[in-house]
Amino acid sequence: MKVKDLLAEKGKFVITVKESSTIHEAMETFAKHRVGSLLILNESEKIVGILAARDVLMAVLNDCEAIRKRKVDEIMTKQIIVGTPEDDLDYIQALMTENRIRHVPIIENKALAGILSIGDVVKSQLKQYHVENHYLKEYIEGKYPA
Repeated sequence: MKVKDLLAEKGKFVITVKESSTIHEAMETFAKHRVGSLLILNESEKIVGILAARDVLMAVLNDCEAIRKRKVDEIMTKQIIVGTPEDDLDYIQALMTENRIRHVPIIENKALAGILSIGDVVKSQLKQYHVENHYLKEYIEGKYPA
């Protein structure tokens, strides 16, 4: 299965915040939308980073008192690993595993096309395996004329 197929099912909506947002505002966005990462945009709407919940946790541990004032651009990951709609889901899963990341933004023609989480990938692959398993069992049980 390709990334574009999963995005067609899931949708392309992505939660973002501005790089000038405070970490506290980002935390409120995490809670409101129940997501595990946020893409960070500059004033020109260009992606400049990604912020994971773990990044926020580490910032809180390092300086809890300053969290309400610090900006997300101080703690976001700036070297973003991305995928394309033509990538296979197996590749995206390997990319996530190898880099120990849980979210991959999908870029098409230099524009944001969506974002995939490890949960999206695993759910899609499990669905595919269940369908294959179902048809294989029916074949073995002789439910298809030969």
